Amino acid sequence: MDSEPPTDERTEAFLGLLGEHEKKLGIYVTGLIACPQDAQDILQEGKIIMWRQFHKFELGTNFPAWARKILFHQILSYRRQSKRHPSERLSDRMLELLSEESETAIREQRWIKREAALKECVLKLPDDHREILQMRYRDESSIESISHRTDRTEGAIYRLLSRLRKNLFECVEQELTEA
Repeated sequence: MDSEPPTDERTEAFLGLLGEHEKKLGIYVTGLIACPQDAQDILQEGKIIMWRQFHKFELGTNFPAWARKILFHQILSYRRQSKRHPSERLSDRMLELLSEESETAIREQRWIKREAALKECVLKLPDDHREILQMRYRDESSIESISHRTDRTEGAIYRLLSRLRKNLFECVEQELTEA
């Protein structure tokens, strides 16, 4: 293993670059891996590899592209080790195409535009619906917990969340076409 410890200056450079691009790198991984926990594990392992390999990175060049290349190899490695049936997985070529599309979306800032549109759409919701979304997705509350807190049945919460996701998707699409 040829890893030499980074200097203090390189340590600061790494931490600065990682901090600046961490959210986009997370979006990149979660866009290619269905399970959020697996995506987080891959991202964490990728950061460790980036740190170990940072001495090979040429400062002033494209850090996000370098980091995504490392993450892409981590994703390929994860897929090879995955216990899922091969028919449930995308081919490596399809994953590569998705990765390229993700790179384009990042470069064109499509994620940022989508996130801004989503925020606008969420603000248009009635307060009680927004609160239920926040309980589920920000606080990661269970359906059962939300049901108890809102005096609604679990079935009603499932139906409401399904309707809200559909409406938000349509609203975001509308916002983006109007922009």
